[in-house]
Order: sequence, then C-alpha cells, then structure tokens
Amino acid sequence: MQRAAKAKTPRRPGQKKPSNIEKDPVGVYCRIRPLGAEDEECCVEMISSATIQLHAPDGLKANRNGEFKETQYSFKKVFGINTNQIELFEDVAKPLIEDLIHCKNGLLFTYGVTGSGKTFTMTGSPGEGGLLPRSLDILFNTIGPFQAKRFVFKPDEKNGMEIQGQVDALLERQKRDSQQSVPKTPSSRQKADPEFADMISSEEARKFENVDEDCCYSVFVSYIEIYNNYIYDLLEDAQFDPIRPKAPQSKILREDQNHNMYVAGCTEVEVKSTEEAFEVFWKGQKKRRIANTELNRESSRSHSVFTVKLAQAPLDADGDHILQDKNQVNVSQLCLVDLAGSERTSRTRAEGSRLREAGNINQSLMTLRTCMEVLRENQICGTNKMVPYRDSKVTHLFKNYFDGEGKVRMIVCVNPKADDYDETMLVLRFAEVTQEVEVARPIDRPICGLAAGRRHRNRAFKDELSSRLDERGDPNNADDPALLKQLMESLPSLPNFELVDPADDQSLPRLIEILERRHRVRQMMAQQYDQTANTLKSMFQQFDGQINAKETFLHAQRCKLSEKEKVILSQKTELERLEKKSKTLEYKVDILQKTTDMYEQDKRSLRQELETRDQRLQRELTDRKRMEQRMQGMVTDTKFKWEKECERRVNAKQLEMQNKLWVKDEKLKQLKAIVTESSGVGVFPTERPEKPERPSRERDHNVGQMRSASPSPLHGNVFKTRGGGQAVQFTDIETLKHECPTASSRKRGSGSGDGAAHMEDIENRAPMASTSSGFGYQKRRKP
Repeated sequence: MQRAAKAKTPRRPGQKKPSNIEKDPVGVYCRIRPLGAEDEECCVEMISSATIQLHAPDGLKANRNGEFKETQYSFKKVFGINTNQIELFEDVAKPLIEDLIHCKNGLLFTYGVTGSGKTFTMTGSPGEGGLLPRSLDILFNTIGPFQAKRFVFKPDEKNGMEIQGQVDALLERQKRDSQQSVPKTPSSRQKADPEFADMISSEEARKFENVDEDCCYSVFVSYIEIYNNYIYDLLEDAQFDPIRPKAPQSKILREDQNHNMYVAGCTEVEVKSTEEAFEVFWKGQKKRRIANTELNRESSRSHSVFTVKLAQAPLDADGDHILQDKNQVNVSQLCLVDLAGSERTSRTRAEGSRLREAGNINQSLMTLRTCMEVLRENQICGTNKMVPYRDSKVTHLFKNYFDGEGKVRMIVCVNPKADDYDETMLVLRFAEVTQEVEVARPIDRPICGLAAGRRHRNRAFKDELSSRLDERGDPNNADDPALLKQLMESLPSLPNFELVDPADDQSLPRLIEILERRHRVRQMMAQQYDQTANTLKSMFQQFDGQINAKETFLHAQRCKLSEKEKVILSQKTELERLEKKSKTLEYKVDILQKTTDMYEQDKRSLRQELETRDQRLQRELTDRKRMEQRMQGMVTDTKFKWEKECERRVNAKQLEMQNKLWVKDEKLKQLKAIVTESSGVGVFPTERPEKPERPSRERDHNVGQMRSASPSPLHGNVFKTRGGGQAVQFTDIETLKHECPTASSRKRGSGSGDGAAHMEDIENRAPMASTSSGFGYQKRRKP
C-alpha cells in the first residue's frame, strides 16, 4: 500500500516592491581643505565646480610607461579652498533641515582620510560655525514661536513619541525642578554661550517661511559614538566613583515596529533653543575619544552621531491645544555623522590601543565600502545579493536610510598634500561608487484633515477679546456728575416764586438781585480761578526750569554713563574673549588629560606586559637550566653505558678474530703435515705425528667439573628491561688459552728431520685463544 505524500507548507509570497518608486542618487559633495604650508606639494586640482583632477606627486614611482595617468572625478558640487561655511551649509545641509520640518528623515556624514577637515566641516570653530550649529540655528529660528511646552512630547523608549496632557506635563516640570540631584538641561533664557555666539553672527541667521503654523513642535537631541565597534552614549550621566571607576556601558541596536534601527537606552534631551542644543552637544563632545597621532594632533578615534529628532503634532479644531492622538504624531530625524578618518599604521606609527583603534576604524569604513558596492551591483545588474549591514555598527544603524527612509548626502573631505595621495585616491574611488547608488525618495506624510489656519484664527480671537477687555476698563470720557453737582451747590440758590401779575415789581427786582449776586460769585470764582491758574502757571514754569536743569544734569550724566557703558562693553568683550579662551584652554586641558590618561593606561599595560614577559623568561631560564642538568645526567649515563657496550663489543670481536686465526693456523698445520707426509713417502719411513685430538664431551665434562670446582667471581651490572624484567651485563671478560698437545711422531726413514722441525715449530708457537672448542683451554681473568 502506497503512503500518501505529506503536504508541504506553501511558501509565503515575498512582499513585492512597487517598480514605480522614484529614486534619487546619493548626493556626494567634495570639499578641498587648504594646504598647511605654501611650499607643500599639491596633488589635487579643481577643474570646474563639479570636477577635480588627481595627479601623482613627483617622488612617486612611475608606471610601465614612465608616467602616471591623471584621473578626474566628478561630484554633485566641488567646494574649493576659498569656500566658507555658510556656502557649504546653503547647498548641502539646508535642504535636509527643510525636509526635517516636513516630516522627512535625512543622513549627512563626512568622509575622508585623517586630518582632512571632517570635524571642522561638521562642527566648525569660533567665527566659522559648521554644519551642525547652523542646522540647529535655522531649525529653532523657524519653529521657535510654535514650540510646545516641555514634557508635552515624551519619548516612549521604543523610538516613538507619546503626547501627555497639560496636567501631566506640568507635573513632570515640577518634578524636574524639585529634584536637585537630577542634572537639568540648561535653560534657554540663560545667556548665550560666547563661544557659540561667535560661531553664527546675526547677519548669517536663516529661517524658513513655509512652516505649518497649525502644528506644535519639540526638538530632542542625542549624541553617541561608535568606538571599537561598540556604541556609547555621550550624554549619559554616569556617577563617577574615584575609588573604583567603572567603564562606560555600551548600548545595543534594536528594531522598532516600523523596522527602523535605533540605539536602545540612549539619552534623548529635549531642547528649546539653539544655545541649549549646542551646550548639550558640547557636553557630549568633551567625552568623545580623541588622541594625538603622527598625522593629526587631535585625531578622532571614534565615529560620532549627533541625532536631531523633531516631533510634531497638529492642533485641535479650536487651534488652542495639541490633538491628543498618538497616531497623528510625526517624528522625523536628521543624523549628522562625523566618521573617523582612515589611516595607515605605517604612517601614523600607531601602537597598542591606537593600533587597535585604527584597525577597527579601517574595518568599519571597509564594511561601508562593501555595502555601497553590493547596493550598486544589485541596482545595476539586477541581482539580489545580501548587503552585509550587520558586519559593522555604523552600517547596521543607518541601513534604513539606504533602504529608502530619507535622503543621504556625503561630504568627501580631501587634503591636497602629496603625502596623502594613496589614501586620497581610495577615498575618491569610494565616492565615485557611492554616487551610483540610488535611494528611494521618501513619501510625504500628511498630518491630519483639519482646516488650515486654526492657530491664526485662535490668535485673532484672543487679540480681539483682550482689546475689548481693555476698552471696558478705561475711564468714561463724559463729565463727572459729582463734580458738576458740587459746583452748582457753591452758587447762591434761586428762590421759589411765581409771577402772577405782570405789574408785580417786587419779584423781578428780587430775582435780578439774586442773579447779580450769583454773577458776582461767579466773577469772584473766575478771578480766584485765574489767580490759582497764574500761580499754577508760575509753579509750572518754575518746575519747567527745574526740569530743564535736571535734564541738563541728566544729559551730562547720560554722557558719562555712555562712556562708562563703552568701557563696560569693552571690558565685557574682553571678558567674553577671556572666557572663550578659558573654555578653549579647558577643552585642550581635557584633551591633554585624556591623552595623558591614555598614555598612563598604555604605560601600565606595557609595564604589566613587560613584567609578565620577565616572569615568563625567568621561568623559561629555570626550566632550561633544569633541562640542561637533566640532559647532562642522561648524556653521562648514556656515555658510560655506550663505553661499556663498545668495550664489550671490541673484546667480543677480538675473541672472534683470534678464534678465526686459530682455525686458520690449525688448517695450515694440517696442510703442512700433509705436505710433509707426501714428501717423505718412499724415502724414509717415519712415524706419523699424532693428530691433535679434539676435546670430547667427556673431557669437556671433566674440564667443566674442574672449572665448577674452582669458580672465579664474575662482575656485572643489573638493569631493568622494557618488559619489566631484569638483565645482566658482565663487565669482566675471561680470556681462554688453548695449549696444543704434542702429536706422536711417526718413524720415517727420510722425513724425520722435517718432522722434528715441524714438531719444534708447533711447540714453540705461541698459544692462541679460541672459543670454538672446549678442550685445552685455561680461564684467565682480564684485570
């Protein structure tokens, strides 16, 4: 029976991206820094506003043709050595700030070799503010009147924003003011930092006009650095322990609900002015890792990322309060990245921690180049290779921008001196590849469908209400009735009478008298009024004279005061200059202190390493001496054993040769005897010599009994074998002596003389030792 096939889970169809998405290439700009000295050799030439030419220096080895081919590189725009900071800001960073206000993200980073002016381009110096302070200035100049109160917007620690009510925001502000231990962000009403005030003058201030007035805005800033591929928060207020100082804790990357990467647990500070934001930046800048190298006195040893996050939400229908709907909150951010410069250790002569930092910097920049090359290949060739964003924290953090979450712009900083030719050529090649990478254009996000102009109508209503309340509170322009009544009562009263008869001559004279009396009183009052008026006039004239004298005195005092103010202003300017100088010196002292601490740490680590190596060397020397002693003992023992063995072998060989010689002698004797016998046959009958008898077993047995009867002591060494047994090695060698027996002579007639001579030769021959036979031997011990 055939089993039914198991059903497979159908593959989920991948999300198809619409093919009609508009894309923009990465905007790559080039900035050339001035040479350090006029006599230095230059290898970069600006041909046009969008093209530069790179030529090899004179001292460099030529190619096969004997000369270098000059290469040209094109950019979106090239800024020469005479370009100031405001021109660079207008072309590069200003459009990104405008997109930030219109709910679009942006990424701006500087790239180049060490000492090419990246930090100066991003931060600037007193009198020449860089891209970062100018971006903050134009942002707050635009949204300043429309900012929400503090703590109305609150980060939710998941890369999002929450809206709090007016009561909750007020409680948060009171809580922050009551907690003295919590460090407060600097107030925007404080006096501006003189160093920042010198960076951007009032004439260089910029502002956008097309801002949505029906929204409320809040700005949050964060500052991190990526050091040795670890992320550290530069705004984190860690408690310093002088006894047991702790290293800063690194942060991790996470993905929010919209699949955007963010740094978990990063400090986000709400700022309300340019000065406050720059002071927060300067606080983090003091913690950034910098060091002195052979090529740069203040070389950045980490990648820094300053993030400006803008939260905005629409007003309600009345235009008075923020709409309490989290879905209507739009958060956009601009990342300003100062990448550390690529460097060659052969030129910087980095060692220890500096060498490790340089390796991590070069590795992260290499990962960035690889990502750009893979993106370019996928877009040009239509492939779908995986982009290695996760190989480095820099690329992993900004992968959303390359996937279409905002505009990406890069400023390539170039040092035109000839010593940086090789590094500059690699940087320009990378910039050329980056220009061909296209990023999806961000989509406009509408805020809400309420009618426009709500804030303006609410403001007009409040102005009208306040003007009417002011009018209602003014005194009446009509005459005062109480004053008129008092004036009428001061005149004589008219009597009550009636005219009944026209011929009445008493009432009319009486009325005329009363009216005349009233007229006289009025004249008296008028005279008194004129007199009082004249008195008042004289008093006023006197007062005018006194006032003129006072004004003259005040004018003189004002002149003196203006002179004093000029002196105070000059002293204040001098004081600001000294304060700025003091801050600069403090910053340099901090840098030197950090450098000293790094050097001390390197010194301690090197000293500890040296001590460890000394201890290791001492142990190795001790082990070597112990091994030498052990080997010397083994060599001595082995030498002694081999001497004994050689002596034994030589003696054995000597015995063997003596035995062979004895055998040959015996054969020669027998041959001589045969010859003698053959020569004497038929002449003289002689007796045959007796043949020497070989020892028989019985004789050997008797000899053995004789030897066993008188044994001689033998000496030897006992040693252990590999199998676990024991073996004996004799050190005394016995020499055996053999005496040849005298053979019986045969009586022959003609060979008796030869036989006698033969016997005499045998008897007079020296005895020979042999180990081949057992008879006639004598045992002799060799001393």
